[in-house]
Amino acid sequence: MAQILFVMTGTGQLRLADGTSHPTGYWAEEFLAPYRAFTETGYEVVVATPGGVVPPVDRASLAPEFNGRQEGADAVAAALETAVELRRPIALEKADPGEYAAVFYPGGHGPMEDLASDADSARLLTVAIESGTPLGLVCHGVAALAGTADGDGTSPFVGYRVTGFTRAEEEQAGLADRMEWVLEDRLVALGLRFSAGAPWAPHVVVDRTLHTGQNPASSAPLAAALLKTLN
Repeated sequence: MAQILFVMTGTGQLRLADGTSHPTGYWAEEFLAPYRAFTETGYEVVVATPGGVVPPVDRASLAPEFNGRQEGADAVAAALETAVELRRPIALEKADPGEYAAVFYPGGHGPMEDLASDADSARLLTVAIESGTPLGLVCHGVAALAGTADGDGTSPFVGYRVTGFTRAEEEQAGLADRMEWVLEDRLVALGLRFSAGAPWAPHVVVDRTLHTGQNPASSAPLAAALLKTLN
């Protein structure tokens, strides 16, 4: 069975500019919607994290207001419990993108803390884009692209069209002024061509083998776009 590698954060805290921390992890919808799309289509999912730690879920993503009231929140929590892949991740440093049909990065603020500066993630992304392995990154998972810059600040993704969690969304969420850096700003500085859709609305950008989604609402459309490429 063909496999898709999910590269996920291993941290539950995001350092803020004032030295305090903001609780985070991966965003539930950004894992579950693509996970369902891929597994229901016949793919097997393998989870990888730095050091092989179990990825922590952002507890805010389980709140009723993000899941259509309490019933929806309970269903999401139950679905995460049945996703056994989350409890048996492999170490990111051992992941070979050549073994997978595609590589996918869920978001949540966690990737800004670890994957945005992780050498193993940068290696995997670089190998994948150069070999033509389809890549999908959603929301703050797109922060992993920031880690691909070399000593001169050059990235193999320079010139690619991308999207991700926007500055406007970060401001509306109340964190933009408290963060060490904002995703949209960092990607633009890296030389990527950033496309911002309407806040909180689905927005997907596909450029060659790179597929990116703006926010949680983009998770399912992004998975569909990646499946279209795979098929």
